[in-house]
Amino acid sequence: MSTAERILLRLKTRGPASTATLAQELGMTAEAARLQVQKLLAEELISGVQEAAAGAGRPRQNWELSPAGHARFPDTHAYLTIQLIGSIRQLFGEEGLDRLISQREGEMRKDYLKACRGVAGIPKKLDKLAALRAAEGYMARVEKDGKDWLLIEDHCPICAAATTCQGFCRSELQLFREVIGDAASVTREEHLLAGARRCVYRVSHA
Repeated sequence: MSTAERILLRLKTRGPASTATLAQELGMTAEAARLQVQKLLAEELISGVQEAAAGAGRPRQNWELSPAGHARFPDTHAYLTIQLIGSIRQLFGEEGLDRLISQREGEMRKDYLKACRGVAGIPKKLDKLAALRAAEGYMARVEKDGKDWLLIEDHCPICAAATTCQGFCRSELQLFREVIGDAASVTREEHLLAGARRCVYRVSHA
C-alpha cells in the first residue's frame, strides 16, 4: 500500500487529522507528510476542515476525505445498482421494490443467524458479526467503550443504493439485535445516511 493510500485509509477509518498527526501515526517525517497532503489536495482526494481552537490562537487545520476520496473506497456496482432500482420501480412500482428488499433482508437474516449459531457471549458474537460485515465490504470492526461495545462500519459498499432507496438499510438494526440476542441492547449512534461519516452501533448489556 502506498503512502497516499495509507493516508486515505487513515482518514476513512479514523476521521479528520492534521498533517502532524498523520506524520506521527504513519511513522513519517513532517515534511514527507506535508508533501503527501499537498499531492492529495492537488488530486482533490482530501479537503481542509478547521478544528475549533481550545483557547487563544489559530484554529488547527485538519484534513478529511473529499467526495472523490470517499469514492476511492468503491460502492459496489453503484451505477448499475441505481439503474436497476429505477427499472424495478418503473416495472413493478414501490410494492415490487419493497418485496425485493424484503427478500434480501430474509436471506441476510438466515445467513447471519446460521453463521452465529453456537457462538456464545456478546464479544464473540460481535466479532463474528463484524467479520461477516467486513467480508461484505463494510470495513466493520468492534471497539470496547467502557462497559459497552461499538460495532463500527467505516464504509458502506451499498451507499448509492441505500441513498436511492433507504429501505436497503432499514432492517440492519433489527437484524443485529436478533443476531446478538436478548442479552444485549443495540442502538444506532451514527448513521451515514443521516450525515455521519460512518455507521456506529452501541451494544450494551441488557
